[in-house]
Amino acid sequence: MTGLKFILKLSSILFMVFIWNSCENDIEFTPNQNPLEFSKDTVFLDTVFTNIGSSTYSLKVYNNSNNNIVIPEIKLHNTNESFFRINIDGIYENDGQNTYENIELLANDSLYVFIETTIDINQISTEQNSFIYEDKLQFINVNNTQNVHLVSLVKDAVFIFPNRELSGQDYIYETLSFDIDGDGIADETNIRGRFLDQDELVFNNDKPYVIYGYAAVSSGDELLIEKGSRIYFHSNSGFIITSGASLKANGEFSENQNELENEIIFEGDRLEPFFENIPGQWGTIWLMDGSVDNELSFCTIKNSTVGLYSSGGDTNSTYKLKLNNVKIFNSSNFGILGISTSIKAENLVINNSGQSSFAGTYGGKYNLNHSTISNYWNSGIRQFPSLLVNDFYVDSNQNEYTNNLFEVNITNSIIYGNQNIEFLVEKMGSDEMELNVANSLIKFNDYNNYFENDINLDFSNQNYYEEIYQNLDPSFINEYHNDLRINQFSEVIGLGKEEFALETPLDMLNIDRTLDPDIGAYQHITVQD
Repeated sequence: MTGLKFILKLSSILFMVFIWNSCENDIEFTPNQNPLEFSKDTVFLDTVFTNIGSSTYSLKVYNNSNNNIVIPEIKLHNTNESFFRINIDGIYENDGQNTYENIELLANDSLYVFIETTIDINQISTEQNSFIYEDKLQFINVNNTQNVHLVSLVKDAVFIFPNRELSGQDYIYETLSFDIDGDGIADETNIRGRFLDQDELVFNNDKPYVIYGYAAVSSGDELLIEKGSRIYFHSNSGFIITSGASLKANGEFSENQNELENEIIFEGDRLEPFFENIPGQWGTIWLMDGSVDNELSFCTIKNSTVGLYSSGGDTNSTYKLKLNNVKIFNSSNFGILGISTSIKAENLVINNSGQSSFAGTYGGKYNLNHSTISNYWNSGIRQFPSLLVNDFYVDSNQNEYTNNLFEVNITNSIIYGNQNIEFLVEKMGSDEMELNVANSLIKFNDYNNYFENDINLDFSNQNYYEEIYQNLDPSFINEYHNDLRINQFSEVIGLGKEEFALETPLDMLNIDRTLDPDIGAYQHITVQD
């Protein structure tokens, strides 16, 4: 009985397969004679760097007739000479010939054409604009040819990447060696990158720079980045300024804030609009222990893992890192991470960091004037406040270390964000710290009284705090889009102290603040509803 059931079941399955195949064979397709419809008449591929592949773009093709059709041919006008590549519905393979024949499309159905490009700017025809590349996607029917235009902008660039050697099927990339632990001996690392040559130590604005891996600066060398330079980092890339080396990135104020032609910009190398504000696209600018006289002015650092990472230098006679008119946005971990370092900043703006926007850990010296340190991270849960400073370090074995040098000076600044506690001072060492926070707005809502007995966070303690404005509304223009200007409704207008304003007389937009200063990096502006 069981065997009979099995035979009957198997027979039913075979019968259904036979019927299905018969139905498929009954579908008839006729060569297309009617116009096709398209989701767009021109596909604009976003800007790419020369010889760097683009994202994949799509075009939807509609058969709005009641007939099952065959499209005789779909191809690129320049066929195999084209810098574009196409794929039909992700199914059809053509060995990269950019020509597809006899594509079947059911009545009132649609298909996708996927489009990519990798362009060599040196091979673009002189008949075209030197930075525009165009082609046509052609749909050849029985009695007509329909065209969809393809357009991409390509940028030339200076590329800096590590050497590589082919080993079997894989490449072996050059890695960096430098003294990490301070014993004077170069340590092998697995950090992909290379040291910059002497003729590479000046970056200018003639062309953008694209960095693959970490570009390192040797001891005794100075990397000079001139105004208007654009630096693009690939994934897991950045700068490393080694012991005895320096970084000087000095832009200038740009009158046209929409163009920012004189500002220096550090960001990822994906130019498509989707990636404009995506955190964590590249690594960091690492100022190693022993690097000296590092300066950044009129710079924007965006979409990194850690914007600036500075270690050591807390006992230097001058600040290891000086910042003036610097903006750091969309860091997946920290905007600035300092470890036993020394940083002096004015007109510093940081926002949207996965952990802290500014973290000064294991002691050090930190001096912030007219700065806006905020954090409106909304891509997950963050553990730390917008600004965190402490004097200790706990290693992987839970051993605790403290630094007796712990100086923090914050004046005429805003510390804010979308959490209740956005300011935290943690002290473990026995030595007295030098903490001075004056004429500043701090967001600190300790609803659970967790810090009630913490003398380091007693804002009435005049040894540490003076004129603290707690939990006022700064009225940022658009904090979730990194616009940290304040409008005419801000509750911090005129709360700055002129003594500190004289140290930084112009705000981020070059507006004089010496009389009746607001706190933060910007003087308020009037906006219309």
